[in-house]
Amino acid sequence: MKRALPILAVLVLLLAAIAIANPFFLEPAGFLAFLKRAAPLVILAAGQYFVVVSGEFDLSVGSLVTAEVVIAARLIDGDESATWPVLALLIVAGPLAGLVNGVLTTKLRVPSFIVTLGMLLVLSGAVFLWTGGAPRGALSEGFRAFGRGGLGPVPWSVLILLAVGAAAIWLMRADFGRTLMATGDNERAAALSGVRVDRVKIFAFMLSGLSAAVAAILLGGFAGVSAQAGQGLEFSAITAVVLGGVVLGGGRGSVLAAMAGAVTLEALFTLLNLYGISGALEFTVQGVIIIAAVAAGAVRLPRKPTPRRGDAHAAS
Repeated sequence: MKRALPILAVLVLLLAAIAIANPFFLEPAGFLAFLKRAAPLVILAAGQYFVVVSGEFDLSVGSLVTAEVVIAARLIDGDESATWPVLALLIVAGPLAGLVNGVLTTKLRVPSFIVTLGMLLVLSGAVFLWTGGAPRGALSEGFRAFGRGGLGPVPWSVLILLAVGAAAIWLMRADFGRTLMATGDNERAAALSGVRVDRVKIFAFMLSGLSAAVAAILLGGFAGVSAQAGQGLEFSAITAVVLGGVVLGGGRGSVLAAMAGAVTLEALFTLLNLYGISGALEFTVQGVIIIAAVAAGAVRLPRKPTPRRGDAHAAS
């Protein structure tokens, strides 16, 4: 919890600034609407956290979100009876994509940056080839209820977000969380102590794929079908994670802080929009945050001392 305090303090300041610019934000309906918009990114950030804290990256989640939304629309095509089978397919497809990323990264020793970048391009190309740039089909009302409906005044997306957050915190407090941290901190030492490093990393990628599937369901329900549904979300998720204080090299960070970083990022974009600042600056803001976070991490973490030649001769 202590690791999340700095980003929570920033979040409170941003929420206060939004409330000053838009008093409606203080009302339950206004705040719940904000959380509904933020939910897909927060869930993606939780999945990205597992990969980043293990010492890897997942750049494929944005294109995976797009692919799942487009596939769902094509398969359902307005047919209510197809809603639940397609939802089950999406939930299975997300972890399967993560499994492919994890196996290629751990078994073939291809850097995760390259693997997931390749997956991003493969999925993006497949979506464009299948749709010609114009998605076909339509999502059913039952599907869209996950993004637009709710239980009373509380949107389903907020309830799903709370469930995902609770599950992520539980996972990090279980044995998996400890082995994941150990793997990201020192992979060799973790392996020597009996941790099945490859299995841990593969599971982390599968969790990231699962989070992309859930985010796709919520985004499709909220915004409808688009060939750009998940465009740029991979970078937003990574920005949210580093904004939450997670070290990109792995081994340090809190999943609660990563999710708070996603809410903070959404709050920042909302504030910029309220003051009429162009949305085109969003990528600029994300780039600055990533560079600043990496630079701050390099300053905080001391470098390992390099032995001098004379010391090496003396030791021998």
